[in-house]
Amino acid sequence: MKKFCITLIFLVTMFSSSYSQKPIRVGTTTANFLEIGFGAAGNAMGDAFVSVADDLSSIYWNPAGLGYMTQTEAMFIYQPWLVDINTSFVAVGVVLPRIGTLSLGLISVDYGDMQVTTLAMQEGTGETFSPNDIAVSCSYGRRITTWFSFGASAKYISSTIWHMTARAFAVDLGVIINTGFFSPTASKKHGLNLGMSISNYGTKMKYDGIDLIRPIDILPDEAGNFRDVPGQFRLQDWELPLIFRLGVSINPIVRGNQQVTLSVDALHPNNNSESVNVGMQYAVLLPTLGKLFLRGGYKALFMEKSEYGLSLGGGVIMNLFGNKKIKIDYAFRNVGILGNAHSYSVSFLF
Repeated sequence: MKKFCITLIFLVTMFSSSYSQKPIRVGTTTANFLEIGFGAAGNAMGDAFVSVADDLSSIYWNPAGLGYMTQTEAMFIYQPWLVDINTSFVAVGVVLPRIGTLSLGLISVDYGDMQVTTLAMQEGTGETFSPNDIAVSCSYGRRITTWFSFGASAKYISSTIWHMTARAFAVDLGVIINTGFFSPTASKKHGLNLGMSISNYGTKMKYDGIDLIRPIDILPDEAGNFRDVPGQFRLQDWELPLIFRLGVSINPIVRGNQQVTLSVDALHPNNNSESVNVGMQYAVLLPTLGKLFLRGGYKALFMEKSEYGLSLGGGVIMNLFGNKKIKIDYAFRNVGILGNAHSYSVSFLF
């Protein structure tokens, strides 16, 4: 325990000193829904999940976590976001012995109905449109050895605003290493885990569509057939929110049917200052019934002007007949002046 405390103090000191720089690229990326965080378990732990992920939400946090899945899983996540934005995540992962885990995931963001306005009709034209974003992921994860897991995802990302669409392709890469250090038991699986992932490394997005076409009078001072020449605005392309995560987790207490997990993640994004997430999970094994989880965390420590803060949640895994299970998780997140956010997750394991 003493060694663990020294290690934790060292990591926090290192992260706080190296992540004190001010942001220099705030607001310079698009498709920022990819930064929200999908998965009630990870959300409840303050998004400190890169070295803890071991279920289907690993598609988002760290695809290497798919290698720790032992059963085929279908996951459904609903996350009402801020200002009436609704986000959801649906995924299925198939465990193939000696091959690994193959999965397919879909993130969907619905911004609701909005009025069409113009410079001439700023109160609205009477038309409405519904902007939306999606990200489709095809992921693979495998435990190469008992202590090392690797994962990768290929993603198609699309954003639609009325008649305009932007598209991009990206990849995610991740690893999880089980060191066996600081294990309170003789089992290596209770030792310190290291996790690392890079998310959204891909092409740029550029909006294009008929809404950018407008008649242009190329010679306004001369009479003739120049008044309605079709012209099109050319928008610049934007980078995706690239995120590098490095995390460590440890189990300082493993006694009987109880286990406590502490985790720390350091984040280096391309559109903001660096930050640190911290989380905790308390798990209780309920013989024949399943497992109960209580979680808490804090997101975006040391980030410049962050509105993120405390997160709380819990979950349960219930055993069903035929080795089937159902997993339910919930997370509450405080987002400062923007209000509170909730996340609901249901998974079926078979």
